[in-house]
Amino acid sequence: MINILTTTPGVETVEQVDSLALANEIAQNTAAAAESGSISIWQLCFGGGAFSVVLMCLLIALFFVMVFIFVDRFVAIRKATTIDANFMNRIRDFISEGNIDAAIDLCRRTNSPIARMVEKGIERIGRPMGDIQTAIENVANVEVAKLEASLPWLSSIAGGAPMIGFLGTVVGMVQVFMNMSANQSGAIELSQLSQGMFVAMITTVGGLVVGIPAYFAYNYLVARIEKLVFRMEATTIAFMDILNQPVQK
Repeated sequence: MINILTTTPGVETVEQVDSLALANEIAQNTAAAAESGSISIWQLCFGGGAFSVVLMCLLIALFFVMVFIFVDRFVAIRKATTIDANFMNRIRDFISEGNIDAAIDLCRRTNSPIARMVEKGIERIGRPMGDIQTAIENVANVEVAKLEASLPWLSSIAGGAPMIGFLGTVVGMVQVFMNMSANQSGAIELSQLSQGMFVAMITTVGGLVVGIPAYFAYNYLVARIEKLVFRMEATTIAFMDILNQPVQK
């Protein structure tokens, strides 16, 4: 029961409102709309009572966060993997000719993780080969960490959204049994089951609608990053081979 304070000129009264009755009325209106074939997305998502509304709002927020993270990381990874196919050939030519400044300038104009790795290696030319390789690997680790930013959030959404939906399922089923136990006549009516079942089903669907795309989005981005890491390792090997070549006179 909910106490509501109502004020009229000179009179203040307290009215009692049955919150369960209000929730049942919302569910009945939703069921009636479904029977008429005119149910809207709004009624479908928010027709299950207050608790269902809270969970659905949370799931909708997680959905938009998931979309934002995916688009942001997709653009960043795509930009990182876009590089001129002749980049390393030009680097090889510059280093073979001893034109170190031109090689560094090319790396800075390319502006990609691979180019920054190579730039760090070029800046270390003259030092032991082990130091050069270590410097390149450190830059690579930093670049990969930047690309993986926010991915843990995407993974959490993929695992957490279905759990939120499952919470709604459990609460809905508890509500069903509470309605059944409150029935003194012993006859089970469909109206007593519909509210809890609606909460259980709509939150489950909402959790899966958010969690499944987040799961595939996370694995897709991880696969793209692993592919880039492989290219970075291949570039490191190619760069070390260039340094082992004799300089042209």
